[in-house]
Amino acid sequence: MNPTETPAPPVKSRLGKLDVLRGIALIAMATYHTGWDFEFFGYMEPGTTGHGAWKLYARIIASTFLVLVGFSLVLAHRNGIRWRPFGIRLAQIVAASLGITLVTRYITPDSFVFFGILHEIAAASVLGLLFLRLPAIMIAIAAAAVVAAPHYLTSAALDAPAFWALGLSEIPIRSNDYVPVFPWFGPVLAGMALAKTLLHFNLMRIFAGNIRPGWLDRGLRFIGQHSLAFYLIHQPALISCVFLIAQVFPPATLTPHEVFDRECTRSCSVDNEKAFCERFCTCTMSQLETQKIFDDVYAGKRNQDNDPQIQDITGMCTEQSLQP
Repeated sequence: MNPTETPAPPVKSRLGKLDVLRGIALIAMATYHTGWDFEFFGYMEPGTTGHGAWKLYARIIASTFLVLVGFSLVLAHRNGIRWRPFGIRLAQIVAASLGITLVTRYITPDSFVFFGILHEIAAASVLGLLFLRLPAIMIAIAAAAVVAAPHYLTSAALDAPAFWALGLSEIPIRSNDYVPVFPWFGPVLAGMALAKTLLHFNLMRIFAGNIRPGWLDRGLRFIGQHSLAFYLIHQPALISCVFLIAQVFPPATLTPHEVFDRECTRSCSVDNEKAFCERFCTCTMSQLETQKIFDDVYAGKRNQDNDPQIQDITGMCTEQSLQP
């Protein structure tokens, strides 16, 4: 270094605005989940938050988080993998993701979260280590390939549940939060490529300094620095608030068939088109009535995870609904 040059500021000082960006993304996520909660309690039409502007909003938020995951991975380990802090953070994320799976499995068994955003972050953190020493251009090419993969590599051979985390199955997957490796590892790789590019050209200073006003900067940084805690706490808090609202200003009362149709459409619409979900849910409800098991399914006594008869119905209705 030239002795007349001013030393670069410490990493934490230079990267403060990353916490601000992460905080903004978390606030955006909370607004999306607020909409989802109102839909869940029946204040909005089923599938509202799974289509159109709402769906685009959700994908922008998820992409932002994952780009920041890749960006941070490079910054944390560019001089060699720091195994201890990496292992601690990974264990925290894995534990949190398993907790979400267990809770959602109990609350919404037909569409529980088995591979959501936290599961993806955990998997991507491990997979990302394989790309740390590659140049930015190669990582960027890999990112594009991962994003494109579901358009070219889907196969019925990957329809078994063991492969659902890959995101290459041909059948529709029902989950309230489904963020599989393909294509969502792509944004993580994009974040890694971006970080390597900025480091190469010594442009990390764009993240230096604070935003105005100061209280907003401090608040967003605090949220960004405690992102996992915020993620785990905000949804129970939000859904509790909407529950209390529902006790004072309840939504319109629905019949069991309307409730079933709403919940079926809502869970189906997470990853499928509205027209498909309408056909699928209508077919499923009709078959459950024909075979006289609707009441048991509605009461939670039977579900597709433990009942071959219901599995046959959902399989048949999926096949029929895929036809134009």
